[in-house]
Amino acid sequence: MVADELVVPGRVGRTAIDKRPATDRVAVRTLGLHGDHVCDTAHHGGSNQAVYAYAEHDAQRWAEELGRDLPAGWFGENLRIAGLAVSDAVIGARWAIGDTLLEVSAPRVPCATFQHWSGEPRWVKRFTHRGDTGAYFRVLTEGSIGADDPVSIVYTPEHGVTVREVFTGDDLDRLATLLAEEPSVSEDIRMQVQRHTRRHANAGRAEQRVRS
Repeated sequence: MVADELVVPGRVGRTAIDKRPATDRVAVRTLGLHGDHVCDTAHHGGSNQAVYAYAEHDAQRWAEELGRDLPAGWFGENLRIAGLAVSDAVIGARWAIGDTLLEVSAPRVPCATFQHWSGEPRWVKRFTHRGDTGAYFRVLTEGSIGADDPVSIVYTPEHGVTVREVFTGDDLDRLATLLAEEPSVSEDIRMQVQRHTRRHANAGRAEQRVRS
């Protein structure tokens, strides 16, 4: 997908969330796909968010629920992947697509830009509740990707902790395993785990107050 810019009212400003399908093969570099770019570099982009993929199955499920067409690129994704549960990809897993090698790095966290782009009421809350976030990848081997390229998962870490688990943060023991065993964990993931830890602690204190 290549990006086209639009302007979101308020503090967001310019955004490149509007992705359009590419007809030719697209070069994949360390910081992303040729023709794509990031406007809000303070919160998006970088090597750990170089490529964003979303599952065709999840997109179709949303399309049926919302009663509208959600073409490839609607979720701001660079790649629409058929046949794989992208949100359940294991952190640190390596996917070969075309002649590129990508590594699963993080879940997508929905934001105000995504809310505005969707035009759907309470979209961020609904997207968060579903947990079908898609996955960010870092680029290990540069190359090119084209439509209908096969996707092969060539390596999966033994810890098995998924993008969805990092996003929901329901099981702190699983997240601790991720931090201990996965060498590719980014600082953003560590910050997400810290937020989940604080959330669980606050919930525990609230329960104690109710009981007392």
